[in-house]
Amino acid sequence: MLRIKEEIDLKELEKFGFEDNEGFLQKDTNCITYYINKDIRVIEIWDSYDDEVVLDNTLYDLIKADMVERI
Repeated sequence: MLRIKEEIDLKELEKFGFEDNEGFLQKDTNCITYYINKDIRVIEIWDSYDDEVVLDNTLYDLIKADMVERI
């Protein structure tokens, strides 16, 4: 699993298109929705078509910005 590092301020994720949604940060793309639980900071990726998932650059950008750790 992947999560946002503890030392990262969750407000920083707004720069990547995430919006506050009651306990979660959420970003919707064409057919993928990214959720980040604010309490445990785990990243979830949901595919609306329940098909093959083709990720956009969001996850790559978060990793490149050194905001993500593997747990």
